Order: sequence, then C-alpha cells, then structure tokens
Amino acid sequence: MTNKLTREQLALAYKNACMAELQALKPGNVHAFSDGHGMTIQDFIQSADVTAEPITRPDLSVGERVFYSVEATKNAVGQNTNLGMLLLCAPLMHAALNLQAEQSLWSQLNATLNQLTVDDAALVAKSIVLASPAGLGTSDQHDVHEIPKINLLEMMRSAQDKDRISWQYANAFQDVVSFGVNLYADALLKWENPAWATTGLYLGFLTKYADTHVQRKHGAEIANSLMQEAKEIDSNYRATHNPKLMQKQLLAWDASLKARKVNPGTSADLTVATLLASSLALAT
Repeated sequence: MTNKLTREQLALAYKNACMAELQALKPGNVHAFSDGHGMTIQDFIQSADVTAEPITRPDLSVGERVFYSVEATKNAVGQNTNLGMLLLCAPLMHAALNLQAEQSLWSQLNATLNQLTVDDAALVAKSIVLASPAGLGTSDQHDVHEIPKINLLEMMRSAQDKDRISWQYANAFQDVVSFGVNLYADALLKWENPAWATTGLYLGFLTKYADTHVQRKHGAEIANSLMQEAKEIDSNYRATHNPKLMQKQLLAWDASLKARKVNPGTSADLTVATLLASSLALAT
C-alpha cells in the first residue's frame, strides 16, 4: 500500500538529502572537508534550510516550487548554490505530494513530467535567469531570456543533448531512478556508511558521462578529461573495502580540481536528487 508522507516528513527528507550530500567527500565540489569556487558549506546549509518550505508547499506547481526556491536562495546567500538540484528535486517532491493510493512514486513522477505546462516553463526560465548559472549564454532555440511558447517538458527536451538535468526530464529521470538509486543501494550494502556510499554514488555519476556543468563552463575537452580522471579514481575506490584509505587521494584530487576551477556541479545535483529519490521510494 502507498504511504503518503506529510509535508513535514518531505521537508525533512529533502534537508537530509542536502546534508548527506554535503557530508560526503566529493572532489571538485563544496563539502564538509573543503569549501570552494567562492562558496562555503554554510551557503549550502542555509540554501537547504530556506528552500525546504517552498519546495514542499502542497498547493504549488513544479515551476512555482523551482522559482520560489531559487528566489529564497538568492535572498539568503546572494548567489546560485542549488539551481540544478532544485530543478531535479521539484518534480520528485511534486510526485510525492500528489501520490495516489496504490501508485508508485515513479509512475506519479512520470505523470508529473507529462503534465508540465507553459506556465511551468515560464517560471523555470525566470528561475534560470535569476540564478544566472555559470556558462548560461544564449540559445537559438527556446532561449530562457524569452517568454516560452512551449511547455516545460518540451523545453527540457530541446536542451537534453547539452544539459544532463534537462535530460532527466526528457527521459523520466532514468539516471536517478535506474542508475543512481541502484548504485547507492549497492554502495550502502558494501560499505554500510552513508557518507562513503554517497562519495561512491558521486564518482559513479562522474564516470557515467561528461559533467555538463563543466562542459558549459570549460568546454568538451576538459569535461571529457575530467571523466577519464574520475574513472581511475572510481576504479580504485570500488576496489577498496575501507574507503577511508582513499581519503588522501580524494582530497588531493579535490584540491587539484579546485585549483583548475573545475566544479562538477551536475554530478553533485544528480547525487542530491538520488539521495532524495532513494529516501522517498523507501518511505512511500
């Protein structure tokens, strides 16, 4: 039987996913071991705190969840710490809030994506402009600086080849639902430690495809080079029975990436979304 969670439970699940991602050593990103890229861990904690309310408000559309959360983040920390993560978490939250009896979270997520509107597209476009992510630029087709004439799912489909977050919308969140949730479950079984399992999940995303945040900011060559670096680290990581033994190598790679200003933000966003999806799937 489907167990519908209360808004308070959903807000807690969301904050827990955000905190769990920050506790994990994720080379190139902000985490408990190291700040970076002009952002601190406190910025991310504050962002999670101020967005838990709008992203779980029962009466909002997906677009409204994203926009009010981006607005709250901008007011609290003055910069973009979480746009990609919010774009991924908003449909998951909307699905959990609208879950029907005997319905799985994944089928409601599909229904949520297929019911996205032109208003959702307009609010997400407004959110992207407000957050002003690195490497945004302009587009010949469906530019976010212009009022959309298509719904949000169509808008995301048009961008899926260059943005892995858009790809999730266009492909029923398959990186999260099929790849991420299973990888995290396996990592938890192996290491019995959520923080190290989360590092394993993040490395898995880094090796699966070129990080599109890095690609937008630095170009395809650097994004592909990052993926190759990640494959070697990931191979060593999966071979160890005690991830603590990898900490020195992970921290050295973290320092190297930050020195090069390489921030694999899309992989971190997918990590948060997977942690949230895993938690929601277990609870519902």
